Amino acid sequence: MNESWLQILNANSAQFSEGRVESYSSIQDELAAAIDATVFCDLSHEGLIAASGEDAIAFLQGQFSNDVAALTTTTAQWNSWSSPKGRMLATFLMWRHHEKCSDIINGSSTRNSIGNGNEVIYLQLPCSLQAAIQKRLSMFVLRSTVKLVDASDSLIKIGIADRNVTRLEASIGAVFGDIARSPMQTIATPLGRLIRLSANRFEVVTPIESAAKIWQRCLAIAKPVGAPVWNGFAVRDGIITVLPETQDAFVAQMANFELIGGVNFKKGCYVGQEIIARTQYRGILKKRMVLVHGHVAVSGKADNPIPKPGDPVFAPEFGDQVAGQIANVAPTIGGGFEALAVAQLESIKANSLRLQSLTGAALDIAPLPYSVL
Repeated sequence: MNESWLQILNANSAQFSEGRVESYSSIQDELAAAIDATVFCDLSHEGLIAASGEDAIAFLQGQFSNDVAALTTTTAQWNSWSSPKGRMLATFLMWRHHEKCSDIINGSSTRNSIGNGNEVIYLQLPCSLQAAIQKRLSMFVLRSTVKLVDASDSLIKIGIADRNVTRLEASIGAVFGDIARSPMQTIATPLGRLIRLSANRFEVVTPIESAAKIWQRCLAIAKPVGAPVWNGFAVRDGIITVLPETQDAFVAQMANFELIGGVNFKKGCYVGQEIIARTQYRGILKKRMVLVHGHVAVSGKADNPIPKPGDPVFAPEFGDQVAGQIANVAPTIGGGFEALAVAQLESIKANSLRLQSLTGAALDIAPLPYSVL
């Protein structure tokens, strides 16, 4: 994490766990605040890979599921990288930056290492996967003129969210003086690049100098929260983040990735394309991702009873056979949780999912912002 930024977070009583800000007060207080107010979150637990060079677009186009060539400086996109068997190895938030790197990257050593003033494509993914994915992706560069650089500490990332869209847009306008109107639109503001992730979530990417100003302006109109609260907004949006526990587990359609615009079926070949296309056109999809709610009673010595990514899901239709898997999870008020679970369509239709065993906690299916069935 950027050391100067870490000092700012510590000065605001940030409490850290596993490389991310967990809270500033208590998670339950922050969950309650997120119902009735605008909240903002440090996203330093999200890593950045900066791709530059004259072949960068063509190289990424041949690797990822979405149409990288269609990216502009006013759009962002969800994208994924899969194995040759079509299983997702990573998911990305991606955007394209045309200006000189020195306009947005802090520090001369970084300016010299990223693009030397050329166009940059940014790939945002969890820090827990960033180094391994960057290394593996670099193995396929070969003779292409492409440079892949870890930019995780070079830019500060802040998420801003609110369940009330009108209030959120007013907050964004007050801080940045401008607003991205539609999901996956990006705009350049004097304080940094603003990306609208959904109706209820924005992200700003900015140098450390501007990040301090943004933090102070946000404090006047919003409440700082930890990563668990931010994750709840992402879960309700139905946007999967592949984590180490779920790598190589899902074909894109199982994770609804084509439903959020993360797969382009008209572009050329890319890694895993044959499997993904076959799944789409032959009607062989047997699993989908759904939003579920549950409650696990605290018992014994368990400090955190909510499920974790990778935990199995069962259903009576499949007996002792695992019927699905938890992909992402976030706590809710009172000890409950909400999660994205990839599960068998038959059990989704029966609304019969159970956590970890046939006698485990019931997982009640809730609506997503888009239609799954």
